[in-house]
Amino acid sequence: QVQLVESGGGLVQAGGSLRLSCAASGRTFSSYVMGWFRQAPGKEREFVAAISRTGGRLYYANSVKGRFTISRDNAKNTVYLQMNSLKPEDTAVYYCAARDSMVIITTLDYDYWGQGTQVTVSS
Repeated sequence: QVQLVESGGGLVQAGGSLRLSCAASGRTFSSYVMGWFRQAPGKEREFVAAISRTGGRLYYANSVKGRFTISRDNAKNTVYLQMNSLKPEDTAVYYCAARDSMVIITTLDYDYWGQGTQVTVSS
């Protein structure tokens, strides 16, 4: 069982930056693929970024590529999402998720989810 707690969301102007963190419980954090997803009002939850267990492989949605960076610190049981050049269309609740597998996927088939953190980008 893994519990995930996101933090770092907030209100920012367009062009600004935020850094999201997701702290995981348990001693096997390094065995999980980690992902970030987001859900805007009235829209389906969508993939943002994912990172392999060791951090050597990174995947991004086209909409955030070049602006967002996912990273992890297995010693701290934490995954991060650095978000730069934010746009109003990035406004959403951001969720981190853990997958008990070595296979990285961009669909919603993750095993554990956090409660989400709100990111609002004003124009």
